[in-house]
Amino acid sequence: MKIAILGGDGFVGWPTTLHLSDLGHEVHIVDNLSRRWIDTELGVQSLTPMDSIQERCRIWHEVSGRRIQFHLIDLAKEYERLKVWLAEVKPDAIIHFAEQRAAPYSMKTDRHKVYTVNNNVSATHNVLAAMVETGIDAHLVHLGTMGVYGYSSVGAPIPEGYLDVEIDTPSGKKEQEILYPTKPGSVYHMTKSLDQILFQFYAQNDGLRITDLHQGIVWGTHTDQTRKHEQLVNRFDYDGDYGTVLNRFLIQAAIGYPLTVHGTGGQTRAFIHIRDSVRCIELALGDAPKAGERVRIFNQMTETHRVRDLAEMIAKMTGAKIANLPNPRKEAPENDLIVKNDQFLALGLDPTTLEEGLLDEVVEVARKYAYRIDRSRVPAVSGWTKDLGAKVERDPEGKALKSVS
Repeated sequence: MKIAILGGDGFVGWPTTLHLSDLGHEVHIVDNLSRRWIDTELGVQSLTPMDSIQERCRIWHEVSGRRIQFHLIDLAKEYERLKVWLAEVKPDAIIHFAEQRAAPYSMKTDRHKVYTVNNNVSATHNVLAAMVETGIDAHLVHLGTMGVYGYSSVGAPIPEGYLDVEIDTPSGKKEQEILYPTKPGSVYHMTKSLDQILFQFYAQNDGLRITDLHQGIVWGTHTDQTRKHEQLVNRFDYDGDYGTVLNRFLIQAAIGYPLTVHGTGGQTRAFIHIRDSVRCIELALGDAPKAGERVRIFNQMTETHRVRDLAEMIAKMTGAKIANLPNPRKEAPENDLIVKNDQFLALGLDPTTLEEGLLDEVVEVARKYAYRIDRSRVPAVSGWTKDLGAKVERDPEGKALKSVS
């Protein structure tokens, strides 16, 4: 299969690229490398050293004998180039990771909000419009987020994308299937909610074949392919904007930094290991909808955990201390989360759960590259509102100079 991976230089995009190439597919990365520029903007770097995308592709060819082609295109701004490229390459499948993926980054300032909306929504719509215009029959697989559902407690399992409802009509009750009502908790999550509507329209209007993966929080470092050579290592974010909660706890424990639990820590989140994430994408590619069918939606997660429970587990395992800090996010202090993921289980997913060996693996990686960590970038300081931003704790270690006047 010829596969275009949009955003293939990113946190999930790179290991997915290697995984699918390793299976024998012809893989093309399309990326504008914006995630690398954001590192420069934030003054932070991946915990793991990252070569250029060209060097990574060269190393992969050296190790595997397989080639990955890289194409520098800004999907949100270069529609005509994208359209010409699709018409020439004619991929059988398109995997869409090419969106700004961090909720805290999307809430930093008004500029970051505007950038996130312009980049994410335009990139998605440009891809859809170009697919229609070129007439290619590609299966589009999009990486969405569990966050479109919101994090309120409804007391029932969240279904996979669709909700059966009854509507009162003059002739009596009628059943209807609707998209599960969205309740985004950040500008980033809002863009993913808008993606859903775009997908629904282009599937029903133009017969595009689309799968939307509502993914949980990704943790872990390695897949089988990234282990093949040290220079193939995946990027690993630890900072307050891009680092995911479990990975951040493990890094904090590795460097003797307090585990930063915000608010009560009662937020329940869905999680998935990076190697399950790439496996789910493989499974979704093999189960494409037909033209004219509704958008296929999967909940791409394997387990749920409360944040404070994770912190206590890591503290017990490593001896780290826990710091309870003000929450920069505008969210309920406690929530339950029950999620259905029946479709991936039916397709043969064997879930990876939180095992001490895999947790140790992350700690070992953190200790190996601890010299690359800027401790001042560890705190989460992007506030959802100006009032919350004024209350965030910027010095959890208490090392800042204090005024005596």
